[in-house]
Amino acid sequence: MKTPGPEALVRDHTVYSCVMGSRAFGLATDGSDTDLRGVFLAPTPLFWRFDKPPTHVDGPADEQFSWELERFCELALRANPNVLECLHSPLVERIDPVGRELLSLREAFLSRLAHRTFVRYAWGQRAKLEADVRQYGVPRWKHAMHLLRLLISSRDLLRTGELVIEVGPAREELLAVKRGEVPWPEVERRMTRLVEENDAALNASPLPAHPDRRRVEDFLIRTRRASALRSDEG
Repeated sequence: MKTPGPEALVRDHTVYSCVMGSRAFGLATDGSDTDLRGVFLAPTPLFWRFDKPPTHVDGPADEQFSWELERFCELALRANPNVLECLHSPLVERIDPVGRELLSLREAFLSRLAHRTFVRYAWGQRAKLEADVRQYGVPRWKHAMHLLRLLISSRDLLRTGELVIEVGPAREELLAVKRGEVPWPEVERRMTRLVEENDAALNASPLPAHPDRRRVEDFLIRTRRASALRSDEG
């Protein structure tokens, strides 16, 4: 089997792709980029070689990034915020039967681990914003908006057991932050309050303590086996 290049893997073997970023969150304005995220299934025979297929591919289009299926599942099981949100985008661009089965497993990836990963990521971003304020007097307002959005999303996930990435009625309030219309001390207060609400939601969360790793692994094994059989038939 000829080894396909990274662009060919994305072009010919994508099982799921979606639009992410502001357009998926319901926060798009004039000039917003279109961020594409996807999952490709590298043919199984490629893993039998010393040189393995890439775990991810940046491109080929601008603002496009894709993960190989196994890497994507690993990150989702660890409650990686970017990957979990990718599974819940309302803007699906491309999907095949493997991709549909992947989406059917969305609940298997969700667990209380999301509290740690979402809040930890948010605190890391907050530290960067505070550094901006110390150096420049103001934060990067767009980043502040997205930090608040992430904390709202994770709080509601912990409360309901469902991950919804569209901001809905919070759109105008969040866009006011992006425009710099909300004083930084008030933004800080909102961040602190949302972290406290995330903490409070954890103990009573309907989410399981851990994701359903076995269910996801069964899917991955079946998918790899089917890919190998197709290669043999070819």
